[in-house]
Amino acid sequence: MGAVRDFVVRHFRHFNAAALVDAARGWETHLAAGGRMMLTMGGAMSTAELGLVVAELIRRDKVHAITVTGANLEEDVYNLVAHDSYVRVPNFREQSAVADKQLLDRHLNRVTDTCIPEAEAMRKIETHMMTLWENASRTGKRHFPHEYFYQLLRSEVLASEFQIDPKGSWLLAAAERDLPVFVPGWEDSTLGNMFAAACTRKMCQPSVVKSGVEQMMALIDWYTRTDKQARLGFFQIGGGISGDFPICVVPLIHQDLRQSVRTWGYFCQISEAAVSYGSYSGAPPNEKITWGKLDVDTPRFMIESDATIVFPLIAAYLLDY
Repeated sequence: MGAVRDFVVRHFRHFNAAALVDAARGWETHLAAGGRMMLTMGGAMSTAELGLVVAELIRRDKVHAITVTGANLEEDVYNLVAHDSYVRVPNFREQSAVADKQLLDRHLNRVTDTCIPEAEAMRKIETHMMTLWENASRTGKRHFPHEYFYQLLRSEVLASEFQIDPKGSWLLAAAERDLPVFVPGWEDSTLGNMFAAACTRKMCQPSVVKSGVEQMMALIDWYTRTDKQARLGFFQIGGGISGDFPICVVPLIHQDLRQSVRTWGYFCQISEAAVSYGSYSGAPPNEKITWGKLDVDTPRFMIESDATIVFPLIAAYLLDY
């Protein structure tokens, strides 16, 4: 066994540690039985550089589709081309409002302890995306948000500007495999805001980016086709739209389309949200049974911890590191 895998098996025996091992073993068992896995990422997992392990999971055929927030989609590329210009704020808990305003004045946008540089990351990618959006407007082409990123990465226009080993980019790995990527609420992201501004200025047409409804329709098609070949599992990092959007495709197919598919065949969530009234992020897995998303025999795991610590360990287990 790999050193990290051996370590967690030996030492992670109870509570959230044991849940981590159980979830990793469940993922492995699900794949061994011929299943496939949907990975969802909320929060700022790309800026946390989870791409270092997610990319390898994709390459090793352990992740077969991804649902992310618009922020996670773009921030993987920002990190790819602007990593050297990021600024870390290790004492962010002591950061004053004045100090944060000073970061803004330097065009540094803080995500917890890490600042994304506007010029080197956001504006650089905006320039390239504007070309793609304008071309699509002229030619009448329409694409999903991730497909524009795939076009950009496959064009190799950014290749000379990579500041990290490209093997650490999950989006590059996804593009190489043409992985299905769903990005609900994409307009709630920096590039989504930039696209809305460009449309307001009449520089491109809103229709060139396919809508959230069209993404759900694509998800219905993907789930229905894939379920005929393999049981689908669901691994959720965080909560919110990146988790709720894809998991509800099963009751949609059952109740609204009145068609037959299997429920998700595996479920795990990493969350630090407390179970509370009305919170999706803190909802325990059993609640999903009442919505028809999971069944009583679906392997279910809940790890109440920090995903930036927990998920690399699960990945290490699966990759036999």
